[in-house]
Amino acid sequence: MLIGVPKEIKNHEYRVGLTPDSVRELDAHGHKVVVETRAGGGIGSSDDDYRAAGADIAAKPEDVFAAADMIVKVKEPQSGERKMLREGQILFTYLHLAPDPDQTRDLVASGAICVAYETVTDGHGGLPLLAPMSQVAGRLSIQAGAHCLERAHGGKGILLGGVPGVAPAKVVVIGGGVVGENAILMALGMGADVTVLDRNVDVLGRLARQFGPALKTVYSNRATLEQYVLDADLVVGAVLVAGAEAPKLVTAEMVRKMRAGSVLVDVAIDQGGCFETSHATTHADPTYVVDDVVHYCVANMPGAVPSTSTYALNNVTLPYALALADRGYRQALLENPNFREGLNVHRGKVTCRAVAHDLGYDYLDAKTALGD
Repeated sequence: MLIGVPKEIKNHEYRVGLTPDSVRELDAHGHKVVVETRAGGGIGSSDDDYRAAGADIAAKPEDVFAAADMIVKVKEPQSGERKMLREGQILFTYLHLAPDPDQTRDLVASGAICVAYETVTDGHGGLPLLAPMSQVAGRLSIQAGAHCLERAHGGKGILLGGVPGVAPAKVVVIGGGVVGENAILMALGMGADVTVLDRNVDVLGRLARQFGPALKTVYSNRATLEQYVLDADLVVGAVLVAGAEAPKLVTAEMVRKMRAGSVLVDVAIDQGGCFETSHATTHADPTYVVDDVVHYCVANMPGAVPSTSTYALNNVTLPYALALADRGYRQALLENPNFREGLNVHRGKVTCRAVAHDLGYDYLDAKTALGD
């Protein structure tokens, strides 16, 4: 199979779909890889590094898309990239379609086979191709939140961990999954006063055992959510419904009642955000203010640390890319029902139930689509 790796073009996105090490593995399996020039610059990998691993270098993205049987990316294809997709071409990347009707429409019209990292499952309720970026984003959420709490950036002017004689900041994490767990780890490590809210008591129990009495665990309902959000200095939104648009848990009315200079970090923004006042921002212009509350809603947070993020991502995506290339997409997806959950669009049909529901498309079961 000929695999193409274009340079990422989303705002301040420095990750790359394949590292030179991953290219070498694909080459060893008898596949060809074409990489757009300077695609690996953000992780410190030159065109020569990719050539040494066995890749060819293309001068422009059009050459990559025209040649490749499968496109491997990090972020969802931007408008211009979607125009280069063709019928029957495989796209393997993060998609986050539910809050993005324009992208969904274009992918359906392209006739491409679109496999999304974020909906591949592991049989135990986990999302293995989303997990490493959730780890990165969870940790970054606290760094970003601490930065935004500084007065020069619109915050209250408080130090996350406080100092002897001055109380630390109150951090509330909504959602105890991978993002939430990593946010908690960082916030506690920086000395903050941390509370996590979740609707799953087993999750709360696991976090209580993991972090001990330093972490406050609270069952999430309308009353507790409002109580703790209004008292917080920093709120991290870390909720996820796989493939679907994120629920709006923090309302605009709650935001109006928060203290001036409080900070909201919406890690769920890729799926539409879990704060009613959220809209996606970029690394170039990461924050905005609503009712004197600072909002940080960068849609590609891990892109800020591209080397860490790219290598962590390739550690989990490479086996799946090899499966698609070695066995062909039909066999690879039919053999593995958990991998098949990643199929979101197949030759003009929406094959992810959550996306179809949220955007009003007819749903076609992925196994049925692959068997046609």
